[in-house]
Amino acid sequence: MTALNNNKKSMPNSSNGVMLNAYPDSIGTNLNDIVSMLKMAQFKNTFSLFYVLPTFFNSDLDRGFSIINYDINEELVSKKDIATFNELNIQLKFDIVLNHLSVASPQFKDLIKNGNQSKFKDFFIDWNEFWQGNGQLGEDGIIVPNKEFLDKLFMRKSGLPILKILFPDGTEKPYWNTFYQKVTYQKISVNDLKLIANLSPENAQSICEIINKAIDENQELQTIDFGDYSEYKEEVLKIVNSNRNYLGQMDVNAKSPLVWEFYEEVLAKVASYGCQILRLDAFAYLHKEIGETNFFNKPGTWNYLERINQIAKNNNLVLLPEIHAEFGLHLHDEVANEGYAIYDFFLPGLTIHAIEKGTNKALMTWAKEIIAKGFKTVNMLGCHDGIPILDLKGKEVNGVYQKGLLKDEEIIEMMDLIIERGGQVKNLYGADGKKISYYQVNATYFSALGENEQKLLLARAIQMFMPGIPQIWYLDIFAGANDHDAVAIAGKDGHKEINRTTLSLTAIEEGLKKEVVTKQLDIIRLRNTSNAFLGTVTFDETIEEEINILWTNEGEFAHLIANLRTLHFSIQYSELGEEKRLLY
Repeated sequence: MTALNNNKKSMPNSSNGVMLNAYPDSIGTNLNDIVSMLKMAQFKNTFSLFYVLPTFFNSDLDRGFSIINYDINEELVSKKDIATFNELNIQLKFDIVLNHLSVASPQFKDLIKNGNQSKFKDFFIDWNEFWQGNGQLGEDGIIVPNKEFLDKLFMRKSGLPILKILFPDGTEKPYWNTFYQKVTYQKISVNDLKLIANLSPENAQSICEIINKAIDENQELQTIDFGDYSEYKEEVLKIVNSNRNYLGQMDVNAKSPLVWEFYEEVLAKVASYGCQILRLDAFAYLHKEIGETNFFNKPGTWNYLERINQIAKNNNLVLLPEIHAEFGLHLHDEVANEGYAIYDFFLPGLTIHAIEKGTNKALMTWAKEIIAKGFKTVNMLGCHDGIPILDLKGKEVNGVYQKGLLKDEEIIEMMDLIIERGGQVKNLYGADGKKISYYQVNATYFSALGENEQKLLLARAIQMFMPGIPQIWYLDIFAGANDHDAVAIAGKDGHKEINRTTLSLTAIEEGLKKEVVTKQLDIIRLRNTSNAFLGTVTFDETIEEEINILWTNEGEFAHLIANLRTLHFSIQYSELGEEKRLLY
């Protein structure tokens, strides 16, 4: 029997508070519709916090995580909506995307417009300048780092992490781009080529057909065969390139004083919106050095984190660093040891494993580690992203294999099951474009559990009784299923849309008639209001197929007993001195 006194002085809300997670337009058409939902009687006392995703701000890609600026997105959010959350006694959590900004940000637009004369030339990372003297310049004008450096780089996509930008003087510069990018070219007409000397209208028309066909087929422009018109290639491609459009998340240069001035402004701004918790998205990619993995470089990442934390403290903000890495690396330990709360990215997969295999072993191993090490956590099941897989793995560290929470074969078996139920896989890649690891599975949590309502209820009960602040994806409350139509509409890289279905207020009202919804809300409300969850949690030793979790605090208690084989469970609890029981 192991117990933990759940003291969370570093978090702004009481530790039993439950956090809603949604986009501003996940319900209806804007944030006001979410406010309307939370004012419904069925949602009374269910949530104390709201993690609103970054389309709250102005953005253009990756559903909010490619920030243009941190001004309020007035199409989705009003100041009145923000004030209402304070009236509902719901605190706010926002994101700051530390590692990158959109190509449409004022800073990057200034760089494209003014080139070497831009004030923001060093705000972003010129790839060639960074690797100068540590690689070979290719025919495409891009430096390929020396093998010993390239092999160490941690990649989030295939190929080098760059986006080539055309400067006003006609030169192209590759800029560091860890995450998403897209370049689109406008089709050309004969009129666009009229200034090319000695080019007849007939030949111009033929060249337009060659170019426009290549654009339709997403062909690399430099590889186009101009045939009899090769003498015009350089001039034509200059015209085509001058009219290209960019989408992308461009890595910022944390060695630039302007970047830290920007962080100062942003943290003050989000605090003015009522933010209490600030999630640091992609912070582990911020520090970059030659010869490092450029993911959680040490000690540089710690130095940057401490620097941003000082700014946060000045604005009464609590930081929540977001990091995905193999359990075997124990980076979560390092973050926790520095005094930060950590995301419990382990719970989603462990809960599925426990329910599907009928065993508490892996789940209880993690629960006991939370207790033993006194971790402060924000946990989750479903979310705007995928179901974490990489996080469960072991890892070789300094020649010694550090075990994961699940064995590789157990992880693969779970992945295969979720994929069989309609999920999709997100992988990681090396610099050579080859897959090096699986990363996450994209699916709704309900579909990952085989769209079994009893399994979803049990998973929710387990989450509500785990230590930490429970964060709940809006769609899971309503037992949302995989949205394959949304994935098809989104096209390439649209796999995450499988779990982002927008629910109308009518759909909310219909959903509230279903037991799987109302029973979840009962469990959530208990966690959000019972003083028992402000006290001590005990995980009783039991047989492998059972879960037995007890919270006690000054005479109040809440007790979950579940059978992972039958899926039946009960919750006994006290309320104003009266003992009550919920059976599921």
